[in-house]
Amino acid sequence: MATRKYEQRLRAEAAEETRRRILDALYQRLREAPAEPVSIDRIAQMARVARPTVYLAFGSRAGLFDAAGADLLQRGGFERMLQASAHASAREGLRGGICGVAEMYAANRDVIRVLSSMAQLDAAAVGGAVQRLEQGRASGMAHLAQRLADQGALRPDVTVDQATDLLWLLTSFESFDLLYTGRKLSVDEVARALTTTAEHTLIQ
Repeated sequence: MATRKYEQRLRAEAAEETRRRILDALYQRLREAPAEPVSIDRIAQMARVARPTVYLAFGSRAGLFDAAGADLLQRGGFERMLQASAHASAREGLRGGICGVAEMYAANRDVIRVLSSMAQLDAAAVGGAVQRLEQGRASGMAHLAQRLADQGALRPDVTVDQATDLLWLLTSFESFDLLYTGRKLSVDEVARALTTTAEHTLIQ
């Protein structure tokens, strides 16, 4: 029994290592050739696996991009961002959430830039992964706006819908990248600028 468990663990570790190599190959390819369509054959070659192995590991092209999206979130500190935004004080959650989003974008800026551009040109090219991530962000911003309203933090002239719209804008990758890449601000400076804008516009 112990031998079987050991073998199962080795197989699981080998499978996870293969998944990691494939994902890293995808990121490398996106950075090296951002304007070219992603070829599964090329990804397999770079990861040193057979083409069927990619589909065995991820199920489909869409599955590969979904896994990449989840992996980018995890490696970028998504859990820390969720914890910060869930602070008992909605105001502190606002600050922590925006800072966490900025750090998450910065951690994998080049890959996220390519995926976002690909999704705008052809959503099917990335299997809908970016759209699903954006839907999650939209839901989170609506929840945060409602918490701010419930705690009496919103200005009287700001509705929950208006707060949701502004938070959606400020936590977008485009807003982050305009300051981070376009204005050459540090991550902390970007987070501070976005947070200050949100607080001055929304909070009483």
